[in-house]
Amino acid sequence: MERKVVLGDGVAVGKNPIITSIYTADPAPMVYGDTLYLYTTHDEDVLVNDFYTMYDWYCFSTRDMVNWTNHGAIFSLADISWADDRAWAPQAVERNGKFYLYCPVHKKDGGMAIAVGVSDSPTGPFKDLGHPLVDEGDWNDIDPTVFIDDDGQAYLYFGNPELRYVLLNEDMISYDETVGVVKIPMTVESFGKGSHATGTTYGEGPWFYKRNDLYYMVYAAFGEGKRDEHLAYSTSKSPTGPWVYGGVLMTEEGGVFTNHPGIADFKGHSYLFYHTGELPGGSLFHRSVCVAEFRYNEDGSIDTIAKCNGVTAI
Repeated sequence: MERKVVLGDGVAVGKNPIITSIYTADPAPMVYGDTLYLYTTHDEDVLVNDFYTMYDWYCFSTRDMVNWTNHGAIFSLADISWADDRAWAPQAVERNGKFYLYCPVHKKDGGMAIAVGVSDSPTGPFKDLGHPLVDEGDWNDIDPTVFIDDDGQAYLYFGNPELRYVLLNEDMISYDETVGVVKIPMTVESFGKGSHATGTTYGEGPWFYKRNDLYYMVYAAFGEGKRDEHLAYSTSKSPTGPWVYGGVLMTEEGGVFTNHPGIADFKGHSYLFYHTGELPGGSLFHRSVCVAEFRYNEDGSIDTIAKCNGVTAI
């Protein structure tokens, strides 16, 4: 159990980073019933070749945003026979009583590809399909974000440096190959002017969701002349765009080279999960998941959210 409780004026407060027993990054919250499940990557203590050393994915859960249960490694590269490295940013979703965990991995003798683990429980264990869901033979197929719309159509967005998507079939382990992989136009109007490869701010780590008939795409971004990632967002009236740039969600100051957003509404509150290098020994390769509460403006826009020390219990 990860307990980060501070009593101030009788109110329980969870401190950031929320996980202190291991280095975690790329937070992906999923609300199911009365519980928020948080899926993360895991930065190993010992680096190989002075680079991101990541072999498995963890799951944590909470019912009050203060006390967190560590469910351990629930999926790993060892479970994926066709992959050999880079257990990067995941996201999970439930459909028809099953849970699907979408994970980018390095394919043996290939580039990056997206794996899917399937389980009967949100805490796993997850079982690999035995083959990639998306494999374009390049390095763009990373950081999948999944969303099931009100009409039942499921979308899987992903990508660095481009944002792309597929239409998932109802089985959630295949996609409509007649539509194929769709590339979103990477325009300044959609993603702001920035210094990443497309000339926009969009970098990686998309997080796709819907609120009050407005679709949101939150992502790790590079401002003009900036070397570290901030968080930004765009909105659309359609799940496939066109997207309209919304602005900076969280600045790069006080973070590390990467960042990764995860947003969830839980028990009447809205939360942004992100990562920093704040734990002892922290660095761009040793990151730690944090959370901040925020509110939407009446028009659905979001003001820049400050990094914080933690959130109060609910």
